[in-house]
Amino acid sequence: MAMIWFLSSLLFLSCILLAALKRRKHQRRPPSPPGFPIIGNLHQLGELPHQSLWKLSKKYGPVMLLKFGSIPTVIVSSSETAKQVLKIHDLHCCSRPSLAGPRALSYNYLDIAFSPFNDYWKELRKMCVQELFSPKRVLSFQPIREEEIKNLIDSVSESASQKAIVNLSEKFIAFTVRVTCKASFGVNFQGTVLNSDRFEKLIHDAFLFLGSFSASDYFPNGGWIIDWLTGLQGQRERSVKDLDAFYEQMFDLHNQGNKQGVEDFVDLLLKLEKEETVIGYGKLTRNHIKAILMNVLIGGIGTAAITLTWAMTELMRNPRAMKKVQSEIRNQIGNKSMITLDDIDQLHYLKMVINETWRLHPPAPLMIPREVISEFEINDYTIPVKTRLYVNIWAIGRDPNTWKDPEEFLPERFINSNIDAKGQNFELLPFGSGRRMCPAMYMGTTMVEFGLANMLYQFDWKLPEGMVVEDIDLEESPGLNASKKNELLLVPVKYLDH
Repeated sequence: MAMIWFLSSLLFLSCILLAALKRRKHQRRPPSPPGFPIIGNLHQLGELPHQSLWKLSKKYGPVMLLKFGSIPTVIVSSSETAKQVLKIHDLHCCSRPSLAGPRALSYNYLDIAFSPFNDYWKELRKMCVQELFSPKRVLSFQPIREEEIKNLIDSVSESASQKAIVNLSEKFIAFTVRVTCKASFGVNFQGTVLNSDRFEKLIHDAFLFLGSFSASDYFPNGGWIIDWLTGLQGQRERSVKDLDAFYEQMFDLHNQGNKQGVEDFVDLLLKLEKEETVIGYGKLTRNHIKAILMNVLIGGIGTAAITLTWAMTELMRNPRAMKKVQSEIRNQIGNKSMITLDDIDQLHYLKMVINETWRLHPPAPLMIPREVISEFEINDYTIPVKTRLYVNIWAIGRDPNTWKDPEEFLPERFINSNIDAKGQNFELLPFGSGRRMCPAMYMGTTMVEFGLANMLYQFDWKLPEGMVVEDIDLEESPGLNASKKNELLLVPVKYLDH
């Protein structure tokens, strides 16, 4: 009897061992560039990580495994692999990693903004979409957009009358800041203690440190020392404290109740906080409100201002496309003081220009990282739990297997094309896709279309004296958003005097 039990146990263990060996045999790791001990592949990330990772993917393929410090990280760089991550296996990797850098700050609302996918996060997202980003709500902001585009036109017209150079990068940021803050926060900088110029710098600094690769994110037990030595920790603390002060000033203005009785999104959030409203698993707190507003700022300001600047940059580098889009606008619109949202529905080539701009210059070139919560496969490669995962949108837009002449600015490639930016076509993902898709897509698109159409309608544009088309650079600035490194300086010429 003992022998029978022994043989049975041996057979059972053998079956388990064979199954484990078979499973291990079928677990294929994605190709990986060689790294160094301790730091892994961190040394291969340049100032612009999306470009460094794109170059590596040319050698190692669209699914690539790297080690950033102690963190295994997979980069996907094609539309087909992005579809697997964001659609087919979205549930397997819809969580966010817990980033050590922002959490190490004395202010923790940035950590809340990038919290794991859970019922609480889903409830907040649902509320934001209903109260701020729904098509009906976005359309209600049109008087604000019209007021601010008129201010922008008047400012540029004054420069045109003097034949002066205009800093369009600066103008577009100011335009989007004012629209976003008025529409979303009920804040009008004029006549208040808040300073719009200072706030624009706060947003720029926030984009910079949120997009940085932090040692404390990849060396949880001691990386903060490196961040402290490099000055990154100090920059973060100053930036977050300044943003915190801005939010508190904004809350004070709302609590004064002198906004002519109009309730906005911030009023709603403060009311829910005061009533100790339970959302998901917990009460809405002041830090949660700041986290929500931070996401609104990133989505509302970054996408629009950056896209407007890149679109004008590419049009100035491609006079044929500039002439074509201006002809379409002026032939369709005729003689009007301002283009409306209804007019934009007729401007098909303008929409192609914007799509092509998003292809070459996605506002967020690397999606905010996800974390794998259950094992799955991409292209027969096993992606284990706790792996950090990035989608390189910038690389997808330059994939020669998807796009013909990918480095060329050719809006015509979207003629008779079903590809759009709504998140279902993985060749073009300026707003992401899946459960983590940007909820402000409609708001951002509307602002870009409205701003660009009016600037192209109202003015012809020339380069400063002594400058030629070949002098226009495409250098990118580091950070969460790939903005133009050098400001776009142009000379406006008034097209019509209304």
